[in-house]
Parts: sequence; C-alpha cells; structure tokens
Amino acid sequence: MDPKVRKKAAELRSARWFAPDDLRSFGHRSRMMQLGYSEDDFMGKPVIGILNTWSELNSCHSHFPERVAAVKRGVLAAGGFPVELPTLSVDESFTKPTSMLYRNLLAMEAEEMIRSHPLDGVVLMGGCDKTTPGLVMGGITAGVPMIYLPAGPMLRGNYAGKSLGSGSDAWKYWDERRAGNVSDDQWRGLQGGIARSAGVCMTMGTASTMTAITDAMGLTLPGASSIPAVDSAHSRMSADCGRRVVDMVWEDLTPNRIVTAASVRNAAIVAMATGCSTNAVVHLIAMARRAGVDMSLDDLDALGRDTPLLANVRPSGKEYLMEDFYFAGGLLALEKQIADRLDTSAITANGKTLGDNIAEAVVYNDDVIRPLSNPVYHEGSLAVLRGNLCPDGAIIKPAACDPKYYVHEGPALVFDSYPEMKKAIDDENLDVTPDHVLVLRNAGPQGGPGMPEWGMLPIPKALIKQGHRDMLRISDARMSGTSYGACVLHVAPESFVGGPLALLKTGDIVRLDLPNRRLDMLVAEAEIDRRRAAWQPPAPRFERGWGWMYSKHVTQADKGCDFDFLERNFGQAAGEPDIF
Repeated sequence: MDPKVRKKAAELRSARWFAPDDLRSFGHRSRMMQLGYSEDDFMGKPVIGILNTWSELNSCHSHFPERVAAVKRGVLAAGGFPVELPTLSVDESFTKPTSMLYRNLLAMEAEEMIRSHPLDGVVLMGGCDKTTPGLVMGGITAGVPMIYLPAGPMLRGNYAGKSLGSGSDAWKYWDERRAGNVSDDQWRGLQGGIARSAGVCMTMGTASTMTAITDAMGLTLPGASSIPAVDSAHSRMSADCGRRVVDMVWEDLTPNRIVTAASVRNAAIVAMATGCSTNAVVHLIAMARRAGVDMSLDDLDALGRDTPLLANVRPSGKEYLMEDFYFAGGLLALEKQIADRLDTSAITANGKTLGDNIAEAVVYNDDVIRPLSNPVYHEGSLAVLRGNLCPDGAIIKPAACDPKYYVHEGPALVFDSYPEMKKAIDDENLDVTPDHVLVLRNAGPQGGPGMPEWGMLPIPKALIKQGHRDMLRISDARMSGTSYGACVLHVAPESFVGGPLALLKTGDIVRLDLPNRRLDMLVAEAEIDRRRAAWQPPAPRFERGWGWMYSKHVTQADKGCDFDFLERNFGQAAGEPDIF
C-alpha cells in the first residue's frame, strides 16, 4: 500500500469480528461489553495486541507490567484500542533443559494467537534470549503490522568497586573459585552484585545481540535495542511503540515490507560489527527463512570476513558494557560507522529508511564504538568452519578466544554426556594437557535435547590450577552469548543423528585451521567409513508430547533449528480464520 494512502475503518482486520450486523458479531461485541468496554472504545479503531512474555520467573522482563501500561498509553493516544495477551515466557535462567527447546513453541503460539484474534497490529514484548527470535518468527508468519519492544539491558553489575558483566564474569570468577582464589564471602558478594536491575544481560550476549539484530532489521523503533531497561527513555520508547503501531496499521506497513533480503543482510552485518553471540547464527537463519530469505552459513561467513568488529563491548570487547554502548551513541551510531556497507534504503518500522534514521547519529566515545580505522578485531564476530568433522558447518567466535588456538592440533578427549564430562574435568588427576581438545557430543538439537548452552566446556581443574584459562573445545551444543574462549560450536550434522562427531574417539588427532576455515579429525577415510558402518543410533529422547514433536521436526543448526513444517517453503501460511 502506498504510505500516503491510509486504510479506512471498514478495512480493518478487526472489523471482520465487530462490524457485521449478524449473530456472531453480536456475540463479539457483547463479550467486549462484558469486559467493561463500550462500542465507542473499540469499534472502528485499530485493535492492538500487546504480546507480553512477562512471568514471575523471568527476571529479564520483571519491568514489563509497567511497560505494558506505557504501551497502552501510546495506543490510546493514537486512537487505537490496546489489549494485552500473555504469551509463553521462555526465560534463560530457569527454563530446563534449555529455553531453546521452546523457542519454536513460542513462535507457534505467537503466530496462532495473532491470527486467531481480532488484532490489527501487535507490539511484541521480549528480550530474554529466545523470546526475540520466537516472537519475531511468529510475527513474520502471521503477517499483521508489528513492532518489537526490546526489554533492554540491565544496569552494570558491581562488586568491591569493580564492574561486573553478566555471564562473562560468572564464568571468569567460577574458574577462579575452582582454582581456590575466591572465598565463600567473595562468591556471595559477586552473586548479589552481578544482576542489579530488571533487564537482559548487559554484555553483548544473546539477548542484546538478538534485539540489535531485530533493530537493524527494521522491526523496532530506531535504536530502541540500546536503551537500558530501567532508564526513563525505555518507558518513553514503550509509549512510542504504542503510538507508532497504530499508524503502521493505517499504513498497512506489514512485516513482508520490512523483512527483506536487504534488511536481513543489514542485520547480519550489524551483528558482526557488534561482536554478536554465536547464537545469532541459528536465530537469524530461522528468522530469515520465515520471511522467505535464504540466509546460509556461507553468507554469514563471507560477511564476517569483510566486517570489522567495532563495538568494544564484552565478551568480544575488553572493557565496556551495554550501558557504555548506549551512552556512546548506541546502535544508530554504530550503523552510521558502517553505513557504506548497509542498504540504507531499507524501510523500517517508523516508516522511514535506515539512512534517514542514522543521518543525525553521533559517536560520543570512539573507544566504545570504534571507527573503521581502529577496530576491536579486523574481521566480524563469527567464523564458519567446514571439514570432515562438520561437513554442514560449525561456528567459532575468533575475537573471544586466545589467538594461539587459531591453528591448533591435538588429541581429542571425548565425552558422550555432560555429567560424564563434568565428573572428568573436576578430577584433579585427569590425564590432560593444554594441547588436548575437549569434545562433548550428544548435545545438539535432538541430542541435548534442544541444543543446550553447554559448549563453553569448563577447563579441567588440573589445568586451572596450573594457570590455564583457555583450550580448544568442540561440541554440537550452543554456548551462552556471554561466554568466551576457543569453543567450536553447532557442529552439524549433530552426533545424535550420526554426524561425524559421533565417530570421533579419544586420542584421535583433531586439527583446527581458522584462517582456512577448516576443522578435521586426522583419521583415514577407510577408518571413518568402518566406524560409520558400526555406529548405532541412540535411544530417542522423547516418546510423547512436545519433545516428541520437536525431535521429529526440528532442523539442524545450519538450517536454524526451526521446524521443517513452519518454514516458508513448506507451504502457504494459513489465511484469515473463518467467522461463521
């Protein structure tokens, strides 16, 4: 629709429920009146669904009840009618075995909730790691005008006069505690100081990565992803989301006009420049495929080779946190630095182009948001590996690991389960050297199940006590975006379905050649073939329920771990629901 041509009230999607003079619409109107509304409240106005992933166990979203009120204020001011709908809250901290097991469930719930209710537009409220891709995937497929409201990062942590970064410092000080360098009192002090407010992790972990990607894709108000959760600007942004989505409805600014090949590429470039989480790979690919955009591992690797890392934010950066990034100019300022690499004609949720949105952006601290002449790392955040251990790909985050492991060869130390691995690495008499390659398998999409964040395997206690803090680690799992180290992740196909990682044995020599993007086991092909013929599949993880459905339909990591039947190329999305 031409942005200058606005819908008429009779053309609103919600009018199908409320406008006809028939028995069914009589029932719809009477039930709205049962809720205490008059016809003047909702008739002829855009009905805006507020999909809220708040729960009392999701600390990242604990401020959402107040933000819902702000959204409603904005919707009402713009002449719309707001309705809040609770959705699945897949928090990262408490959901077991992993929140990734439920990302697709949230996507399905969001899509069906939007389609089945009289909603003209939606505000999607999320932020904690899997809520962003889950909501966006469902919103893209549902197809009504949508705007994403990111939860925002929490305040910086603090203990004993030192700033703490969520996740990153937990791993760091846990190693020191295992080495005997952190007392019980210090550990409790760190525990109480590392998460000081509502909001997502304040490092460039998965949460801030995914909200930045969604911002760069054009689905938020410009720069919204950078605003700290408890800053007053966050409340104002929430009200602005409510106001703006009403106009998006009148303009018919639907996701298919925003999420295009150009905007997905913009998002991938921005992700690389921010030092994104490795989880960006599975989520960005899944989001893109929902929009019919074919984003592959090779595409991401090519962009990674050509995009310098400019955000000096932990864990890829050395010092700063998301608050510093916001006050340095935020995402808009970073995009301004790489504007010549982006398609600035891409349309965004405010109806303007990316170029319009970044025109006045300024970098206020060029150590936090580096210029192209002084990057944190000369390439982007991620690299994609291929080889006989990962024919369909694997991921590594070069800027967050010790460069001495960029080319490394050593004997494998293989574990078939996390408990087996944990018991071994806590054994101070474990026969292990810094040259060994720790391998965890059966931790992928089906094997985990759900591809848990186990990929930053702990350094064996024997090596910790010798002063070692990094070594090469390989798994078909993911790792937290707040993690760091020489960790090869997302090995595909996963071992649980017979991928080559299932054939590796302790003592086999493994070689990583990062410059040439290779990961191989130095085992003769004939021996690999012999092992493959002898391999027996493990017992299924699930025999019923959601887990059974998940294991039957989840794709591998290189395809985004979406369900095969939810991808755009599987078939047409359901149309509007019948109302008889």
